[in-house]
Amino acid sequence: MHIVIDATPLLVRSAGVKNYLYHWITHLRRQAGRDTIGTFPHLPALGPLDHNASVAGPLRTAASLAGLAVANYTPAPILDWMARDADIFHATVLVRRPPKRARLTATIHDVTAWTMPELHPAANRRAESSFVALAHAADRLIAVSQCTKDDAVRVLGLSPDKITVIHSGIADAFFDPPAGAIEAVRARYGLSRPFVLFVGTIEPRKNIDMLIAAFQALPGSVRHEHDLVVAGPTGWASPETRARLQSVHYVGYIPEPDLAPLTAAATVFAYPSLYEGFGFPVAQAMAAGVPVITSNVSSLPEIGGDAVILVDPRSEMEVRDALRRVLESPEMRKDLALRGRARADSFRWPVCAARSLEFFRR
Repeated sequence: MHIVIDATPLLVRSAGVKNYLYHWITHLRRQAGRDTIGTFPHLPALGPLDHNASVAGPLRTAASLAGLAVANYTPAPILDWMARDADIFHATVLVRRPPKRARLTATIHDVTAWTMPELHPAANRRAESSFVALAHAADRLIAVSQCTKDDAVRVLGLSPDKITVIHSGIADAFFDPPAGAIEAVRARYGLSRPFVLFVGTIEPRKNIDMLIAAFQALPGSVRHEHDLVVAGPTGWASPETRARLQSVHYVGYIPEPDLAPLTAAATVFAYPSLYEGFGFPVAQAMAAGVPVITSNVSSLPEIGGDAVILVDPRSEMEVRDALRRVLESPEMRKDLALRGRARADSFRWPVCAARSLEFFRR
């Protein structure tokens, strides 16, 4: 069996989808056996993961994105030719005209472009809108959580019978970051005090303003002993949110090698997102043994289970009180860390890849 995966998101700036594709393709190739995993464009080897840059060189990136544009906006049957030997073509939101002969599959990551359109820029909404027709035409679909499947059925009108839930994975680096790497990251980013950490693109859905307000509402005795560290590119944050970042320790985009040790260095990980299809940062923090406070909505209770503190992300008081309880209780932090590590162990990329290969073979 020959599977071709649309890997064009690996060539552009992206966060969760890029993380998913990079590790997913890597582990599918390791476990494929007699099957083969190709990509569109042809990427025989993936360069280092960088969410702000392509995994391929400049020439290959430019040529590949030009090929995508030709495939999407002209009658030229580029994909039919490039995927002519494929048994299955696995699409993303960037492909508008998948090849005709291969069986069509895709991964649904979330449906926030429909449930929360006001939180997305127009370009995101256009890309997701074209994906709906593709999802209805697909032979089978993967959803990264049961929540995402349920929402796709309810909001997009997809048949539940064609959607298989396969949880995403966590990179091995998060499970046991070396102590030396943790200390190096502390020194590199000036993290001398215990800190609450948020990691993610700074955009309305991530609810950064609420987290900053809740942290600043903590009693002085707690707040003065801890920093709030925010890591991630600014994305499409409002000017007001960008201004508020100046009141916390904002470190911007973190290179991938620093992300696991930075996460492990945190005292508490706080993630009051308004909606997540899976929630990579939460799963990664659990793997790193960091106590997690996150939202009681979307997939986050499904991923965190009883290993996290769940709060109403629209309630400043709930977020504040949860921060205070966890920061003031070493016993609670230890308990959450142990439960988080145990729960995160079920979100491994080899498990995700094995289930995905089974999905393709069926």
